Amino acid sequence: MNQYIEQLKKILTDEQVTVNATLLEQHSHDESYHTPQLPDMVIYPKDTAEVSAVMRYANEHDIPVIPFGLGSSLEGHVVPVKGGISLDMSLMNQVLEIRENDFLVKVQPGVTRTQLNKELKRYGLFFSVDPGADATLGGMAATNASGTTSVKYGIMRDQVRDLEVVLANGEVIHTGSLATKSSSGIHLSGLFVGSEGTLGVFTELTLKVYGIPEVTMAGRATFPTVEQAVSAVNGIMLAGIPIARIELVDAESIKKVNQFMDKAYDVKPTLFLEFHGNFAGLEQDVQFAKEIVGDFGCGDIQFEMDSKARNALWEARHNLAYAFIHSAPGKKLMVTDVSVPLHELSNAILETRKKVEWSKVEGAIVGHVGDGNYHVLFMIDLNNPEEVKEAQRLNGEIVEYALSKGGTCTGEHGVGLGKSKYQKREHGAAYEVMKTIKYSLDPKGIMNPGKIFVD
Repeated sequence: MNQYIEQLKKILTDEQVTVNATLLEQHSHDESYHTPQLPDMVIYPKDTAEVSAVMRYANEHDIPVIPFGLGSSLEGHVVPVKGGISLDMSLMNQVLEIRENDFLVKVQPGVTRTQLNKELKRYGLFFSVDPGADATLGGMAATNASGTTSVKYGIMRDQVRDLEVVLANGEVIHTGSLATKSSSGIHLSGLFVGSEGTLGVFTELTLKVYGIPEVTMAGRATFPTVEQAVSAVNGIMLAGIPIARIELVDAESIKKVNQFMDKAYDVKPTLFLEFHGNFAGLEQDVQFAKEIVGDFGCGDIQFEMDSKARNALWEARHNLAYAFIHSAPGKKLMVTDVSVPLHELSNAILETRKKVEWSKVEGAIVGHVGDGNYHVLFMIDLNNPEEVKEAQRLNGEIVEYALSKGGTCTGEHGVGLGKSKYQKREHGAAYEVMKTIKYSLDPKGIMNPGKIFVD
């Protein structure tokens, strides 16, 4: 490998190719519980031409390449299980173009969503996808990220108009156009979004953005049971109320939030809601929502329009993972991620709650309940094999339940290492089609090996 490193330093510069022990360790893992693995080197390209040159060399010499954003993924996506090159995109972090009249923006993959929204605010625009972490947009596209706002604005795949992609052999392609709609050819943007670095490296993204709403109102509603809370969500959706976010946090999670953030929220199943619109429309929507949740036993509902109060409310939801981490020093957070059809959501959460209560592993449930996606948060001691095994068993049961109801093994975290074993079970013959596409674009299997396509 040393001779490859020296050659790559000639293609780039000494500073862009490193085997520094600390940097290798930083690129050996993400935020998940999966076992770290060191890459052989870390490379920091500055532009598309450099990515192309690296890929040509790696393909010629059969060197694995793993694109790396910020390492905030949750299923081991960036773990270099076969060593090779961790291709860190952090130097490609420019907002290249804002086309405000087209509601489009062109960015490099290392731009984070917070960085982009700071730039867009001057134009009265915002980027909608909010996965919680301040992830890079390249990484968000690679995993088809979503989050709290997807119920109104859609997931990452819905925002991508065009991608510039460097393929395994170094060839550079574009997958779409600037047009609002197109019936031309196979939808390659949709193919590459969610491919987790197994088909190519994203070097530019053209994304859809939105006008900042005139008014934003957030609310918190408590219920006696999870079933009533989920039923209230269905009621709001059926009524056609244009809600922007609707999140479920169970009682155990509220307890952790109260401890971590010094709050005094009622320790009950809670819905966090947000509405976007204008004054007149929101007044009607909120009143209608209040009537609906009241029909499902809502004990208390409060709304906030002040930006500081709204942010404090959503901070409780976004800090939930940190609340769990803080409550169990020395343990690692393991987050499950499944989606089911909306009509199955209530039963799925109730069944999951039973499984968690029967288990010896501490866990709590949260969910983007407006689109059927929910998570169980486990705190596990990685040095306790029995605890790890039990958490993995529970995770497997949760996934199998979701699949049995026509759902999916991952709603937003992606496949990575943790969900690769379910791909054939979920997709059947379509999995073989995916493999055919993979190996036609990457015949040597150098692109993020060990992810998605594992038999």
